[in-house]
Amino acid sequence: MRRALILAAFLASAASARAEGPKLDAHRDELLKLYTDLHRAPELSMREEKTAARMADELRKAGAEVTTGVGQLGVVGVMENGAGPVVLVRADMDGLPVTEETGLPYASKAKAVDPQGREVGVMHACGHDVHMTTLVGVANWLADHKDRWSGTVVLIAQPAEERIAGARAMLDDGLYERFPKPNFALALHCMADGAVGDVHYRAGPMLASSTALDVTIRGRGGHGSMPDKTIDPITLAALVVLDIQTIVSREISPLDPAVVTVGSIHGGLKHNVIPDEVKLELTLRSYKDSVRLALIEGIERRARALSEAHRAPEPTVEVVEHTPETSNDPELVARVTPMLREALGDDHVHEAQPVMGSEDFALYARDGVPIMMLWLGTVPAERIQAAKDAGEPLPGLHSNKYYPEPEGSIAVGVKAMTAAVSGLLPPNRRPQP
Repeated sequence: MRRALILAAFLASAASARAEGPKLDAHRDELLKLYTDLHRAPELSMREEKTAARMADELRKAGAEVTTGVGQLGVVGVMENGAGPVVLVRADMDGLPVTEETGLPYASKAKAVDPQGREVGVMHACGHDVHMTTLVGVANWLADHKDRWSGTVVLIAQPAEERIAGARAMLDDGLYERFPKPNFALALHCMADGAVGDVHYRAGPMLASSTALDVTIRGRGGHGSMPDKTIDPITLAALVVLDIQTIVSREISPLDPAVVTVGSIHGGLKHNVIPDEVKLELTLRSYKDSVRLALIEGIERRARALSEAHRAPEPTVEVVEHTPETSNDPELVARVTPMLREALGDDHVHEAQPVMGSEDFALYARDGVPIMMLWLGTVPAERIQAAKDAGEPLPGLHSNKYYPEPEGSIAVGVKAMTAAVSGLLPPNRRPQP
């Protein structure tokens, strides 16, 4: 029954979008097929081989000069159309280790083995399929409207955003040296509680920095019936998990946002065996680097002190990933926002509040490049209202039940991004063939 209701709701929202909402151009059928193909076949971070090949093919068909294998799996498409500035537009390609439960007719049934050797479902639960389809839609528009822009557009299909590794890999592989260095870099991201038709912008900090920590708590294993002969790392890890939550509440200023989350805890293999160690995986979020460093120091201090108190071996705390906060360039935002209002209407362009989520798009600001990311509404207004009426939250990003309304979301994404790109580039005054 639930699957039938979801399918009915999807068909109704799609029909509504076709009848009244934002519409795609002559490439509509191609883009919707691309979207459903990508949604059905997601791949995990740094394993996006088929996705990268498909994106390379789509960008070539649009007329871009394409280079693959940048930063291992990144795709770069360059479209040149005379003299002018360089604008970079980025989309991310990776899916998540999430088993989809949307009930959609094109739901992902993909499986993969994760870095820990576990078989997991894979899903585009963060809207990267919308991002990629929008990028191809922008490429098509640029090819069809060469009289409206002059300059160079660099179209990026980036791997491993979910591991905050792909942008760094592409930049370290010479993205800004091997290809035209951008004067501006743009991106958009799906919004799980924003209405289709709307975009949201913000000048300055928009998303927090993200730091991933691996913490290993060590003990001395033994028989579960003789805990006095052991040092139990599971009990110790539980104390660490609880104690580190006091860092934010008691050591960080209430005026500075900060989050400490333990996302994974693994230790032991059997009911009656006390293991030698427990592994924790944490994510830290903040807007100030001083706060980030204080969080790391506080975790190290507590883990060491608790281990000493329990006569346990010294723990290890390792930073495995980091990306800075995403801060939109205020001058670029001031230039682009009027373009969005003209393209979409004042009622569909809103100022956003900062959130504690993170994005490695922040790294494209390397060497002083101004960047701007937009939030893209993806949920039909009727579905938002139905959730409010039922007193239930909408499925968020990374939820196994999140799904965007494809046509309207992609149409607005293409319209917003082409308005921004063409607005940052001068019109082409040369006669067109």
